[in-house]
Amino acid sequence: MKILVTGGAGYIGSHVVRALVSAGHQAVALDDLSNGKQSRLGDTPLIQVDLASEKATALLVQAFKDHSIDGVIHLAARKSVGESVANPEYYYQQNLNSVTNLLVAMREAKVMNMVFSSSAATYGSPEVAQVAEDYNCQPINPYGETKLIGEWMMSSASKAWGLKTVSLRYFNVAGAGFSDLADTGVANLIPIAFNAIANEEPIQVFGSDWPTEDGSCVRDYIHVQDLADAHLAALDYLAQENREYSVFNVGTGTGSSVLAVIDTIHKVIGKDFAVDLVDRRPGDPAALSADVSRIESTLGWKAKHNLQDIVKSHYLATSN
Repeated sequence: MKILVTGGAGYIGSHVVRALVSAGHQAVALDDLSNGKQSRLGDTPLIQVDLASEKATALLVQAFKDHSIDGVIHLAARKSVGESVANPEYYYQQNLNSVTNLLVAMREAKVMNMVFSSSAATYGSPEVAQVAEDYNCQPINPYGETKLIGEWMMSSASKAWGLKTVSLRYFNVAGAGFSDLADTGVANLIPIAFNAIANEEPIQVFGSDWPTEDGSCVRDYIHVQDLADAHLAALDYLAQENREYSVFNVGTGTGSSVLAVIDTIHKVIGKDFAVDLVDRRPGDPAALSADVSRIESTLGWKAKHNLQDIVKSHYLATSN
């Protein structure tokens, strides 16, 4: 298959592109390079455009035809919870216009397969230890709202013109599958922590009074290579005649607290560093981990890496 990967030059997108190519597919990346790096793509073609812009739709229609695209993996989005709370209009404009432009172009070009990058942020702050896909979604920040609306848009397109779609609700993605594809941003806990250590600054922990075992937030951390493999499984699923589900969690099924992650970092690097307990951050749920029974039983996918694997892979990829 020939697959267009939006956000393909980004941290997650570049892992997905490499997984596609390794599996024998052909990939084309679309990215505005605001966070992505073309050097991550190797020989994979790049279409550089802001997917939320007015010119994106016509450019997409032409790209679908020029490259004979069979399907889309849509990853391109703004994804900072804190930024979405501070600037919700920007998040609605960027994330929802991107989906709209993409769907309009796909319908015109008759591209009928779509894997959508969704998020555990769609759940909000569920009152269960592990959240399953049929839980009543109540996002508590604009980022999560845009992802849930994106899922609704996928469903509407499926009913209206037959789009075949799968939405993958990512939990907390981290680690590195390859040294040249490491997460060089500082938007997620593990790279933020390593950046603080490198700069001899304390690692900030947002809240120590959450209703969790050690008082810090609990999240389900998924290795980026496992996540990339989940996209391949989703593409295979779209090729099936009968598809009972359109939404899958992608996680490990095990939650780890922020302080547990920091302790793992300490064990991996073998040196002391400072930790600073600060106030809670707006828009954060106390605990969020995945019920992964649906994706395991339906797609035959299961995470292969644990928290130590994730931390160690990030450390090795960024310490050269």
